[in-house]
Amino acid sequence: MDTPSVSPPAARRRRGLGAWLALAFSSLTVILTLLLVEVVERASTAYLKESIGHGLGELANQTADKLDRGMAERYREVGLMARRYDLLDPRLTLAQRRQVLTDMQQTYGYYDWIGMTGLDGKVIVEARGLLEGVDVSQRPWFRNALDGIHVGDVHEAVKLAKLLPGENGEPRRFVDVAFPYAGAGGVTEGVLGVHLSWQWARDVERSIIAPVQERGRVQALIVSREGVVLLGPKGLQGKRIGTGSLRLAQGKATGYLVERWDDGVDYLVGYGATVGRGLYPGLGWTVLVRQDIADAYAPVRKLREHALWSGLALALLFSVAGVLVARRITRPLGALAESAERLGRGEAVALVPNARDYFEVQALSGTLDKLVADLVRQRAELRDLNATLEQRVEERTRDLEGALAAVRASGERMSAVVEAAQDAFIAVDQRGIVLDWNGAAERMFGWRRQEAVGWPLAELVLPERYRAGFADALHVFRQTGHLALLEQRLERVVIDRHGREFTIEMTSGLAASGTEAFFSVFLHDISERKKVEQMKNEFVATVSHELRTPLTSIQASLAMLADGMAGELPPDAARLTAIAGQSSERLVRMVNDLLDIQKIESGHMDFVRTAQPLLPVAERALGAMEGHAAKAGVVLRCDWAPGAEGIAAAIDRDRMEQVLTNLLSNAIKFTPPGRTVTLGLAQAAGKACLSVLDEGPGIAPAFQARIFERFAQADGADSRTRGGSGLGLAISKAIIEEHGGSIGFTTAAGQGTRFAVELPLS
Repeated sequence: MDTPSVSPPAARRRRGLGAWLALAFSSLTVILTLLLVEVVERASTAYLKESIGHGLGELANQTADKLDRGMAERYREVGLMARRYDLLDPRLTLAQRRQVLTDMQQTYGYYDWIGMTGLDGKVIVEARGLLEGVDVSQRPWFRNALDGIHVGDVHEAVKLAKLLPGENGEPRRFVDVAFPYAGAGGVTEGVLGVHLSWQWARDVERSIIAPVQERGRVQALIVSREGVVLLGPKGLQGKRIGTGSLRLAQGKATGYLVERWDDGVDYLVGYGATVGRGLYPGLGWTVLVRQDIADAYAPVRKLREHALWSGLALALLFSVAGVLVARRITRPLGALAESAERLGRGEAVALVPNARDYFEVQALSGTLDKLVADLVRQRAELRDLNATLEQRVEERTRDLEGALAAVRASGERMSAVVEAAQDAFIAVDQRGIVLDWNGAAERMFGWRRQEAVGWPLAELVLPERYRAGFADALHVFRQTGHLALLEQRLERVVIDRHGREFTIEMTSGLAASGTEAFFSVFLHDISERKKVEQMKNEFVATVSHELRTPLTSIQASLAMLADGMAGELPPDAARLTAIAGQSSERLVRMVNDLLDIQKIESGHMDFVRTAQPLLPVAERALGAMEGHAAKAGVVLRCDWAPGAEGIAAAIDRDRMEQVLTNLLSNAIKFTPPGRTVTLGLAQAAGKACLSVLDEGPGIAPAFQARIFERFAQADGADSRTRGGSGLGLAISKAIIEEHGGSIGFTTAAGQGTRFAVELPLS
């Protein structure tokens, strides 16, 4: 008679378990979802704030760079005007000179006044006739031009105030550029001066700031060296300020910070500084780009609101899913509990697994169902065990005899394989005595097997100069059980029966164990390959030398073009010339790297090692990379340990500087702008320690094992865009090892990399 499918107590238990699981799933999913949303929101907010701040800093830097470019162009242009033959020709009439100046003024609309004076300071001629005959000898631009100062800071119009209208309701302001001009005999005859309208700077500011105005009110300020606002909001223009961002910018730093100004408003301020360009020395201007913190961080608030609502929606969704999963889990467990209760009451119930249940329930059902049958079978096997024991012993004996025969056959096959191998095989015991010698070894060395077996290996195949080292290595192995040569592919020089030396490639391993252990050595003749490599090295050296001469000429020619040797180039041609110059410099570096690696491989690199302090070498390397670091926006710093000036080693100064500049160049290459690269010098454990620490992304685990190999480069796009030959670290490692030192690195993803060089103290 069938019993009810579900008893009331069981039903209550299932409902209780399902409810608890649903509550647990719902609670955990809500908590985990909200925590995950909080973590993501915090990380995203921090990243967004940093991106906004860096954006303002970049705007300030771009504005400063554009001011430098514009002033450098005007500086160069006015200097060229002062040397124009068609303007200085004494045969020209006053009207003809005025026409030349008018043509010059029309080439650049911001030249408000352009004229020539005599040495007495009186204006001889001006493009529009303004101030002709007026004495300007007391004006700073006239006196400074004769004293070699060719550019003056922003000032309001003095003599031109009544002759030129104001700009946007404000008095006109100028930047002065003036150069003395000379007559046919090379004697200075006067000054050519230009008043550059300050409206030029305002237009520069608008061209940079206007595209980002849609994100909020962004204001740009141009500040003089004395801290006076030359261009900015009406309430600040002409006033002196002393904010922290201004002090940082005057220190030639670039970045951003949050600060409160005198109006009581908190601003996000990006800052940058002009530094001059080419012959133009710069006027010490700094650029501040500020934005109300509420406007700047408006995207952050929107991100937070979106994250909050998304988190709540996900929590609700996961809660519903938790209830459904709890019901699905408890359903097969309830059925299994019901069947177990029926078995406990003595009913014959087969616990057949349901194909729709999950794996654990199926396994439990099947295991319980098989339990009784397994117990019965085990009892039957125990009863039959004594009766079959003798038969089992005979079977095991036959199995052992078969295994022994298989071992003998395997040994014979191994001997046949070793004898047929193309590579020479030698077995050597722990004393260095030859135990086996195959046919390939006979052909390689000229000794027959019966002559070689039982003879010391060193006397048969090693040149005299290597035998003592071989004996020492065997002695160390017998004492410690360790030999560094094992399981490595090595190149060695050996001799044959007639004393001829040649190069082989060997792989050795340890066979058996204990006192019966012996070395199995496979040798392959690579003397022909070495000849090919030597020919390759000579070819690379010849090609590199032949490439370097034309590359040097190309590089010099491009540099002269960029410096104006052929006159002013059109912008497109100047840009292409700069790209070609950079590419030729890179080719020269690659050729030099190829020459160095070839010299290292051939053993022809010269080292002049003398005992000397390491601190001056490190300081020179740091100074040599300052320009490269500044261009990349990376901060270089030093970390000298106390007493660093007394740390000395026997080094080749030039080669050691080459190592440090290689390491610094790599660190700068992979360090984001605004981060730091540190060069350190210390002494530890009787060694001189040099280190280069960057704040880059770290070295990928898949690339770490081959980082010191030749031409090794990470395959990601990030590395490819940075360029490089892949030889720098290989050359550096070879140089350090030639000095008896070592080089290594430690790295962590997102936390940077530290390269460490250790050298013996002198």
